[in-house]
Amino acid sequence: MRTFIRSTALPPKTMIGSAVGLAVASLAVPAHAQEDVTRLDTVLVKESREQGYKTEASASSKYVKPLLDTPQTVTVVPKEVIKEQQALSLRQVLSNVSGITFDAGEGGGGSGDKINIRGFSANSNMQIDGLRDSSQNNRTDTFNIEQVEVLKGPNSVFGGAGTTGGAINQVSKAPQQRDFAEIGASLGTDEYRRMTLDANTTLDDVGVNSAARINLMVHENDVPGRNNIDRERFGIAPSVTIGLSEQTQATLSYFHQQDDNLPDYGLPARDGKVLPGVDRESYFGWRNLDEEKIQSDAVTLKLEHELSDTARIENQTRYSRVDRDTTISASHVNTAGVPEGNYLPAGPQAYRRDAQTEMWINQTGLAFEFDTGAFKHDMLVGGEISRETYDLTTGSYNLSGNYPAGGFDLYNPPGKWTGPTSYANSGGTDAELDTRALYVFDTITLAPQWDLSLGLRHDWISGETTNKVSGDTASSSDQMFSGRAGIVYKPAENGRIYLAYGTSFNPAAEALATSGRVSGENLEPEKNETWELGTKWELLDGRLGLDGALFRVDKTNARETNELTNELELAGEQRVQGVEVGLTGVLTEQWKVFANYTFLDSETLKSVAAPQAGGRDSEGQPLGNTPRNSANLWTTYEILPGVELGYGARYVGSRYVASDVDAKIDSYWVHNAMASYQVTDAFSLQLNVNNLFDEEYVERVRGRPGTDTRSSAVELGDGRSAVLSANYRF
Repeated sequence: MRTFIRSTALPPKTMIGSAVGLAVASLAVPAHAQEDVTRLDTVLVKESREQGYKTEASASSKYVKPLLDTPQTVTVVPKEVIKEQQALSLRQVLSNVSGITFDAGEGGGGSGDKINIRGFSANSNMQIDGLRDSSQNNRTDTFNIEQVEVLKGPNSVFGGAGTTGGAINQVSKAPQQRDFAEIGASLGTDEYRRMTLDANTTLDDVGVNSAARINLMVHENDVPGRNNIDRERFGIAPSVTIGLSEQTQATLSYFHQQDDNLPDYGLPARDGKVLPGVDRESYFGWRNLDEEKIQSDAVTLKLEHELSDTARIENQTRYSRVDRDTTISASHVNTAGVPEGNYLPAGPQAYRRDAQTEMWINQTGLAFEFDTGAFKHDMLVGGEISRETYDLTTGSYNLSGNYPAGGFDLYNPPGKWTGPTSYANSGGTDAELDTRALYVFDTITLAPQWDLSLGLRHDWISGETTNKVSGDTASSSDQMFSGRAGIVYKPAENGRIYLAYGTSFNPAAEALATSGRVSGENLEPEKNETWELGTKWELLDGRLGLDGALFRVDKTNARETNELTNELELAGEQRVQGVEVGLTGVLTEQWKVFANYTFLDSETLKSVAAPQAGGRDSEGQPLGNTPRNSANLWTTYEILPGVELGYGARYVGSRYVASDVDAKIDSYWVHNAMASYQVTDAFSLQLNVNNLFDEEYVERVRGRPGTDTRSSAVELGDGRSAVLSANYRF
């Protein structure tokens, strides 16, 4: 029922927390302004502390009910947690969510964020403000991100193709009805230097409730625990909202970011462990040849119109382009046939991938309320159309014939190439992906204690890829219905119990705009389904959220290459079932908590694929890079007025390198700490120390055991680091 929606806006913060929250604080002011003036300040402070990290509603218009009434596990990492942790990259933000793991980049296939949710890849299931964002990219900075939402379980009805384990929605900062500005500056270990600006102004003489906002960022640092692996970037994100009338507003936003990085493909490994004697700071690339240059641009126009008290329409159009030029050298090594302690490079070396991804996307949704007899409906109908193009050119400096006969020192790799080079383009791909979709969602209030949530979507997906050298083409065209249904029981005003079922699909062209490849040109989509039984409760007068769920995800026809026929078939079956528990909000006026735990029981039920070299039959074995246990905790406590301490712990249990590999990656704990001091109303200081005990752990995994002639590789998590930040707002 609508009465349970306390606010669709994000709550304001206290001075102790991040000053970024000032951008949205004004959304709560009008409601409080109607209260007794003598109580105004007290009410504002109390509300801020009580809300804490708890988020009432998804920013996506497709979720018509608050999260309490949504029959699905949705974890929202709010701006407060992002700011308190100084979590800069998407990977750092998602480390707050249990049940998520990360794969390592592959030199020949490209790198970028490679994320798994509940054991299944989510690489093509990224969204920004509810619109698909599928480019193969490293999302390195959150300077323009308000919050990150993780929608768990198969839900193609919300996100389209893919979403086997779930989807990720990044919510951008937007203009607010309040004047503010904040300047941030940070210094830290590992040459860490950062400056940011977040400024918002109301445009009183322009339209109705108009405002403009700009976010700026400049940043550089070395990767903690690695030897001079540098990261540099700059970003700007202006946006303006113009109220064309009391009922209509338009928001135009632009995003630009440039990255200049030294690529790092980690350390050589066997069976998920770094080769003995190899130091964590060793670099197996070539500093004078390897580079990563990224330029990201996006323009978005959002139109909103209130048709009546019970109906509204929203339209979003976005053009985005990512230019990513990388030259990389993989850290695979060959230790056979060379003196002990030496190696020859075994993976791509000085290999270049110059990729350009462009996307046009438009999404329209009409939300309205109506009654049919005794039943109340909250309905959304909409459609989406997009076109993505992918232009890849590959090349190489052709180093392989110029290695010294005895190889290089495994324990002191040179890091700089001094031999001859002969650069030449080696190939390339042109690809195009077209998507159209229609969808409808309806949440029906059957009775005061019962809601029925229904969703149906139909996608038409077609794509084609062309080899630039041979001219060979591959194409794919699929159409598929996907759905979701959930029943919600409300035993109390503050509690819900739900049962939900959902489906998703993975078409052959799902990754066409990220890899340029069609996976099974003549095969139908992979199909997935999920059941979820869960409960959600608001405790302590709504200040604390507690949720839990039992779930099962089945992939019923995974693509596999048959070891007998060597043909790609829809023959595999995979299952992940488990438990999720989350606790988010305020325990006392001074104590906030953001915690979650996930248990995953994964299994390859059926497989016709041959095991990889050095592997085993995967049937009956757990999925790769899928730990049974993972947990996260972030908590802060205001020990004195204006003084706050924070502590974080992350646990990831042991997991297999791959389903057909009988080798495990070790479990690990990582501990972080924070202290902040509000010096004056306008000026604050914050100290973050990450990886307190300098734990050396494998964070990103390649699904290969490795051999003497070609090792595998792993990428370690960041070593210990410290950052001191100063923020001034006016």
